[in-house]
Amino acid sequence: MIENGHPDILGATVDDSGTNFALYSSVAERVELCLFDVTGKQRRIDLPAHSRDVWHGYLPGCRPGQHYGYRVHGEYDAEHGRRCNPAKLLLDPYARALAGDFEWADAVYD
Repeated sequence: MIENGHPDILGATVDDSGTNFALYSSVAERVELCLFDVTGKQRRIDLPAHSRDVWHGYLPGCRPGQHYGYRVHGEYDAEHGRRCNPAKLLLDPYARALAGDFEWADAVYD
């Protein structure tokens, strides 16, 4: 079960008991944390708390090496810089490392 966590440190911050996730978005209406197992199966969890434009949650038992991303729900208005699209899995902009390969394609920019 995810807990509220804290907004103070952006990104994924691991401690002895789990991981705090915090993502800044001034336009999001909802943020999902997407966790992936070794087979690539996805589990989505809503970040439960929102403080000063930071969405956050603490996941007990979540250890280093967990593959994850975000899906951000909200208005899509590209002309004004609002590109919320929950169909797109977003990388953590505060991540210190990435796993896997990335293929650049036009869909990345849509």
